[in-house]
Amino acid sequence: MVCKEVYGSTNVLKKYVKTEKDKLKTVDLSPKWTSLSQFFTVVFLPQGYPESVSSDYLQYQIWDTIQAFASSITGTLAAQALLKGVGVGDESATVMAATLTWILKDGTGMIGRILFAWIQGTNLDCDAKRWRLFADILNDMAIFMEILAPYFKAYFTPIVCTAGVCKSIVGVAGGATRAALTQHQARRNNMADVSAKDGSQETLVNLAALVCSLTLVPLVTGKDVLIWSLFLLFTLLHLFANYSAVTSVVMETLNQARLHILVHHYLQTGEVLSLQEVNYKEPVLWKTRRKLNVHLGTSIGKVFSRASVLEESIALYKDSNYLLDINLQTGCVSIILSPLSTTMDHLTSCFQAEVIDYVYDNMYKPTAKSEDLGNIRSALNEGDTLSATAASYNYAAVHLEKFQRGLTEKGWLCEPLLLGPDEWRAEWGSAGTLDKKDV
Repeated sequence: MVCKEVYGSTNVLKKYVKTEKDKLKTVDLSPKWTSLSQFFTVVFLPQGYPESVSSDYLQYQIWDTIQAFASSITGTLAAQALLKGVGVGDESATVMAATLTWILKDGTGMIGRILFAWIQGTNLDCDAKRWRLFADILNDMAIFMEILAPYFKAYFTPIVCTAGVCKSIVGVAGGATRAALTQHQARRNNMADVSAKDGSQETLVNLAALVCSLTLVPLVTGKDVLIWSLFLLFTLLHLFANYSAVTSVVMETLNQARLHILVHHYLQTGEVLSLQEVNYKEPVLWKTRRKLNVHLGTSIGKVFSRASVLEESIALYKDSNYLLDINLQTGCVSIILSPLSTTMDHLTSCFQAEVIDYVYDNMYKPTAKSEDLGNIRSALNEGDTLSATAASYNYAAVHLEKFQRGLTEKGWLCEPLLLGPDEWRAEWGSAGTLDKKDV
């Protein structure tokens, strides 16, 4: 034997033998079934699987396959209902009426797509798992309305147009979050390959669902009870599979929800939670619930109404690239960023905000044991937000480095951050007053 080779981590094994006539002979030592399994691996899985993808890839794809199949079946039921609603099989229906209904449905969907991307575009990156589940829930609602529409002939067009808006939002949210999850899964700069193979898997599933639909449609036509029973069954399967899929994803990047869980647990125990523990606790059905909402990158005009208060804040944060203000009446912690602020400043300011939220949430509980946290609690209890800001700023300066070390040890990534800062940036003088040239 001259040498041997394997294909990645698969069972494909070959050795090369030198013959008497100095020829190189190939001997395949792979198991008999390897050729077939290798074919499906190459066609439907990214090259280099499983090393080329994240550890949660397989579990997510299994649940994603199940939900895609269920969605395809309910989509077929909705398509049948729409065709019935526009007049297929009805001699009194006109082509023009059906065409106008379809144009209105598509037009309202386009408007909805633009508006949703404008309003929620940034949040799709920061909360990919939550928006992914939202998209699938909204898709089921749209299908429900499409199946229901033929029962209300007088309101058929408005119902169908509403369903079209929902589906357009699904397209934006689903496509954008799929890209974010694909970026997480790709570990060899192979995002295009992972995305392409995901498309192949979905196409295969849709093809299987199409074959099943060819059998189902003749059986359910004209049988409303059976249609609604199948819709309920596959919708429940679709929702369960989607929930299982998004909760199986283990993200290493920090967003507001994951940072909130990490900081609160750290302040309670002094330890940093692992990737799996935080992702398991991360809410995917609703936003993170806080006593104080955190707004990163907000405008000065939305925070300060008095120049003296702004000057006091600037004096306190003269060595920082951000300003932080607490408003107990509105329940907000507002963070104003400098143009020079970096991702480290974003993390520092949000860590400080989470410390304030933790103390305020446990105001009347004996959890704030350290002197620094006690100072924050006393200041908040007295309504002295500036003193609370100063105490939390000092606490963050002392404890952030230890917190970061814990993040690194547990496998968390501090770059990039998905904290969702807004685009407002402000400049202020280092002496606690604005530069004259900027006034």
